[in-house]
Amino acid sequence: MPFAKALNEGLRRAMTDSDRVLLMGEDIGRLGGVFRVTEGLQAAFGERRVLDTPLAESGIVGTAIGLAMAGFRPVVEIQFDGFVFPAFDQITTQLAKLTNRHGGAVRMPVVIRIPYGGHIGAVEHHQESPETYFAHTPGLRVVSPSTPHDAYWMIQEAIASDDPVIFLEPKAKYWQKGEVDTAAPALPLHASRIVRRGTDVTLVGHGAMVTTLLQAAALAEGEGTSCEVVDLRSLSPVDYGPLLDSIRRTGRMVYAQEAPGFVSVGSEVAATVMTEAFYALEAPVLRVSGFDTPFPPAKLEGVYLPDPDRILEAVDRVLAY
Repeated sequence: MPFAKALNEGLRRAMTDSDRVLLMGEDIGRLGGVFRVTEGLQAAFGERRVLDTPLAESGIVGTAIGLAMAGFRPVVEIQFDGFVFPAFDQITTQLAKLTNRHGGAVRMPVVIRIPYGGHIGAVEHHQESPETYFAHTPGLRVVSPSTPHDAYWMIQEAIASDDPVIFLEPKAKYWQKGEVDTAAPALPLHASRIVRRGTDVTLVGHGAMVTTLLQAAALAEGEGTSCEVVDLRSLSPVDYGPLLDSIRRTGRMVYAQEAPGFVSVGSEVAATVMTEAFYALEAPVLRVSGFDTPFPPAKLEGVYLPDPDRILEAVDRVLAY
């Protein structure tokens, strides 16, 4: 099924399993959301469980915090990545800290769904990758599925979490189809995964970038280079086990992301790999990222976003050592 439909079915199952699960967001009810992820859910569960909210992100998240305190499990949709910042104070100052502030006596089972990333030719505030802000904030879990199967299961696992979860949905993936096994999840919520085996270089990324890495690996194979691809899946916490095992086999790593490179998830992963697998490395860890500028107009997104060619240039560089 398509990625967006997998999310829809995951939400539907979570709402069926528990009447404490509520959905909140701008245009998510009658319209079904800008990307139709919540289509049909208001008709199925009613307006008291699928709420069309005012255009007020801070108020939406603040209300979700109160609902969580009252025993509900609210799932908030932020319509586009760049719209999350009016709610940034509520997320980072309140939502992330309340459990710790109350010594664990108050749980915050809130999921913040954020469509993020480029590749859709949109305008300013509609193609950003703000994951680093949230991964940097203690008290938040941050995840990003890259396949319909992961989308279906990870949204349910996020809703089941007693901690707040930033659930990043790569917009470029919404229409991608893939197999979904509704009988069992493939992995726990915060597990990383090797999606392609290789022997020469480990390519690492998350979200929509995983597809770009697989494209680069296929091109590299035609040139005689074997690339292993790791899907991080969770940005906080990070499951380093499969990643470090891969690097100890290949000796080389390239991290790719759409977000700017300075002080980013890629920076943290690279630093940790350098610390934990230093003697296994045959070359420095290289990073390929968006540029350290605001996201450009849509016509320039192809220049800004990493593509297989930029990744392969980095592969050539690590192989040259």
